[in-house]
Amino acid sequence: MIKKILFADSGTGQSEEMLKFLMEIPAIKDAHVTILHVVPGRIGSDQMTEKLEAGGKMLAKAIEFLGLPPEQVSPMLQQGEPKDLVLRVADSVDADLIVMGSRGLKRLQSILENSVSQYVFQLSGRPMLLVKDDIYVKRINRVMVAIDKSDASQQALQLGLFLTRDIKGSQLILTHVDAKRKPDEVISGESDEVLAGAIAEAKKFGVGYKAISAGGRAGETICRLADDNNADLLLLGSPDRRPSVAKGLPDLDRLLGSSLSDYVRVYANCPVLLTRIPSA
Repeated sequence: MIKKILFADSGTGQSEEMLKFLMEIPAIKDAHVTILHVVPGRIGSDQMTEKLEAGGKMLAKAIEFLGLPPEQVSPMLQQGEPKDLVLRVADSVDADLIVMGSRGLKRLQSILENSVSQYVFQLSGRPMLLVKDDIYVKRINRVMVAIDKSDASQQALQLGLFLTRDIKGSQLILTHVDAKRKPDEVISGESDEVLAGAIAEAKKFGVGYKAISAGGRAGETICRLADDNNADLLLLGSPDRRPSVAKGLPDLDRLLGSSLSDYVRVYANCPVLLTRIPSA
């Protein structure tokens, strides 16, 4: 499911370390990684030479840190607008996953401060692993998946199974949030019909699991359960609701953070992997 990874390396935060942990997972350890560093185009020629040289050194450092065989990694140094280039390169290499750092900016702030990760999240239909700069990343063992009745949720479940089934001692934390129940109501998910299919899938693949059914607002509860269960990675289905004709037109409501996936990417205290299902 993940054979090609695009890592947008800004040289800050914890995304590089998270990628290294990701590449330790048996299911994707042989994936090809493209490491992209972008030098902004709107600078003087003297600065450009300096920035390109620094970018080359950053790529070399990232390759050394990841410790991948030469044939498994492709460094790419580009000049231009970072937001557009990440999208363009992701398409050109046909990435199965985009890995990016994120400042975790909220709503309007992400627009005003020209957030690259938010822009890519808004306009790309590809799965994205977002790693906030201020979180502590860990080796992946406990993977939480938010489950509902949507196709996007089922895609997140399949990816969670794919990642954990060959990790010794791993645990898949299956969660369902019902907004109709009290916010403090948390029960075993074994009797939750929404989780029944996910539990059956985990058993079929021999994956250790924990099922939790909770009440409350979805975004807040998902983030809280990730904290309470010490999740190393949170998977969430994020359907791409934008029609293809509007792909190049920013959707203000979604940029402002009105979606569940946007809430979780801002407030979760662990890396968030958003699976995507393109709109028709």
